[in-house]
Amino acid sequence: MAIAISWWIPAKKDYVSFEEKQNVYFSNVEQGKIVVPEGLNFIQAANLASPAVVHIQTTTVKNGYGEASAMEDMFRQFHGKGQAPRSSSGSGVIISPDGYVATNYHVIAGTTNIEVILNDKRNYQAKIIGTAPSLDLALLKIDEESLPFTKYGNSDNVQIGEWVLAIGNPFDLTSTVTAGIISAKARSINIIRTSDHLQVESFLQTDAVVNPGNSGGALINLNGELIGINTAIASVTVSYQGYSFAVPVNLVKKVMNDLLNYGELQRALLGVHIVDIDAHFAEEMGLEGFDGVYIAGVNRSSGAEEAGLQEGDVVLSIENKVVNSIAELQAIIASKKPGDLIKVKYRRGAYERVARIVLKNKSGNVEVVRKKRPRKTRVLGAELTKVNGKEKNRLRLKEGLKVKNLKAGKMLQAGIKQGFIITHLSINGKRILVKEVEDIIKASKRAEKENIGIYLEGIYTNGDKAYYPIGW
Repeated sequence: MAIAISWWIPAKKDYVSFEEKQNVYFSNVEQGKIVVPEGLNFIQAANLASPAVVHIQTTTVKNGYGEASAMEDMFRQFHGKGQAPRSSSGSGVIISPDGYVATNYHVIAGTTNIEVILNDKRNYQAKIIGTAPSLDLALLKIDEESLPFTKYGNSDNVQIGEWVLAIGNPFDLTSTVTAGIISAKARSINIIRTSDHLQVESFLQTDAVVNPGNSGGALINLNGELIGINTAIASVTVSYQGYSFAVPVNLVKKVMNDLLNYGELQRALLGVHIVDIDAHFAEEMGLEGFDGVYIAGVNRSSGAEEAGLQEGDVVLSIENKVVNSIAELQAIIASKKPGDLIKVKYRRGAYERVARIVLKNKSGNVEVVRKKRPRKTRVLGAELTKVNGKEKNRLRLKEGLKVKNLKAGKMLQAGIKQGFIITHLSINGKRILVKEVEDIIKASKRAEKENIGIYLEGIYTNGDKAYYPIGW
């Protein structure tokens, strides 16, 4: 009995209960005695970046991708096999405090409705600012200010073996963080295909767990900086099987800036057909080494042709960056814009040379390509089209807009019927000849702002004239 009692005497005890171990551990944590080894602290990075990663829910049409139906095959690991569902979800990353969101193109392709849900559960309708299918990227906008956002890192500085975190919404599990390392850089997995064959794949490969719903989410470094947009997984089962792939942030940054400023990607081209060099190819072509990228053809009137590059040349570096694969070369060129002057080091036979090349766009020039904004044809609840020449002559009209597809709105409320031709509008006592839809849009905005009415004057196709007040 004495031995049993002495076993529990504090001065001599060997046994420590789990509860006591817990108390000691938490005491040490509070006193700062337990320190996570440098380079393995994921907490700060996760806390910094998670609030800026959003959940994207979409409503799709037909097979889910509209005109881009081929994307269904490319990204089936994110959406399942067969036809895509009418509603699906993915992730996005807030890249500015005023509501711009980066995501994958395949997340929003063919959608009729895009809802963005923030980390704090606020939700917004988003509009598409622009898309870049060749890199599987898209830029969205929500109407909000002072939002948390991720800062851009530098994907050129990312090292193989570096710890990274993937943040997204796999299987609708919001704000999920997983950890892994960079397994490889400049990976091409032949998953993006576009009709113009200008797709670019130079992915960061990681073993951080990524699953359906992560698509469009953030890949960050341990400083909490964005280094990539998670895009695809290597899988035959639809779920994660070891590797995932992200578009490097240096490409993301360039694409987002283009879409914001121009609505279109400003795509630069070197103007060559290129082939990776391996041992068999080098032997077949009589090449001395395996380094560089082989030029199999040069496009006419391209920057490469004008600078003197020829079939059989081997590109060794661009802007002092060594290139040993198509993916590496494409990533460098894709980060440029038409009109940029680049330095290309190449080998011809036994000699190395340097060329300075002006990059061009696919049209063969250096002009800025801007998105053509569709002209608005619907206003006050009706679609408006220009009156054709025959009707103008028959009704003796100078100009006019015909009311079509009349639905709920102020025109219907005023009593306007389908087929009515608007010839004039009056606002604040001024009568204006109506030539374009913009005339009515502009007057409507002014009337709403100043809380005044406008009057629409016109004629029906049977010759009956009419005059309708529109109030606010």
